[in-house]
Amino acid sequence: MLEAHNLTVSYGPHRALENVSVAVGKGEICVILGANGAGKTTLLKALAGLVSAGPASRWSIGGRSLAGMKPHDIVEKGIALVPEGRGIFGDLTVAENLQLGAYGRRARSHENANLERVLALFPKLAERRAQIARTMSGGEQQMVAIGRALMSNPDILMLDEPSLGLSPLLCVDLFKSLKTVGETGVGILLVEQNAKQSLAISDRGYLLENGAIIGEDTASALAADPAVQRAYLGDAGKRVTRASIVSPTGAIDLPDPLLLPSDPHALSEEAAVLAIRAGEIHSAYIATRRKDLARPSGFSTSVTPGLGSVADMARRASEIQMAHIRARRAAREVGSARPDPSKTPRDDINN
Repeated sequence: MLEAHNLTVSYGPHRALENVSVAVGKGEICVILGANGAGKTTLLKALAGLVSAGPASRWSIGGRSLAGMKPHDIVEKGIALVPEGRGIFGDLTVAENLQLGAYGRRARSHENANLERVLALFPKLAERRAQIARTMSGGEQQMVAIGRALMSNPDILMLDEPSLGLSPLLCVDLFKSLKTVGETGVGILLVEQNAKQSLAISDRGYLLENGAIIGEDTASALAADPAVQRAYLGDAGKRVTRASIVSPTGAIDLPDPLLLPSDPHALSEEAAVLAIRAGEIHSAYIATRRKDLARPSGFSTSVTPGLGSVADMARRASEIQMAHIRARRAAREVGSARPDPSKTPRDDINN
């Protein structure tokens, strides 16, 4: 079992993970759900030894501590990572990529058996052994990346956004394959934006927000949770999640930019708030670069007063946008109430 306790990671002044604790058992599939920037990729990189964790961070596999180990030593202990973007060797063949996965001491004696398992899981790779990896489709390259990780004979397989860039049909095949991998006894820790399909194959799930675990439950319980449905699974196009921010004019309810409210009037107002917030962050970023101060975080919940012209331009742009939307909406309402038969579509365009 992979266990992590109090995992903390910082990038300079920005705290990416704060006392995160997760666990994955043998043959168990666990999914990490969270918005962009929540710390999901950092969590996987920390467990793989690719980023430094805080001194109080502890993680182990089978009771053996992994803290402070080099990435290649962590692979030898039984953890394999399939990174976002796949990270395959594009100029090598499929067979060569898979062979590199079995380079470690742990995997050498199991190379033939693992190769048979990978080719049985992804029959297309058997047909394409001699093909240069970069000439393959995105779905086929993802098969190579997962197959290479399985060639290291892992106890725990970690995957970062494996469905990214794949067609819906290929996503279905991918998740079926991951379910099959879990049935062989390999534990899977999955970071995935496709919450619906990932929860469908998972045993448990964690909710990660702003670098901290805010929820944990069985996959079925999370899928049935109304809050999770609104935030990650959709709710008939009427879902809105909010976070509170502080601006020079006071507290503002900030909507999730990926979720649209059902009221179009609310949409224009909230779009303006997003534009203002983006302008303030951009302005603060430029100001600190010029003054060589600490770089602000795009996820900070505070805004520096006295922002410059970029923020003013953003506010002005949002005001123009709101006025435009309202004017267009009013014109449509008037036009639908009293159509003018003397006008043609060309007249409307010319006006």
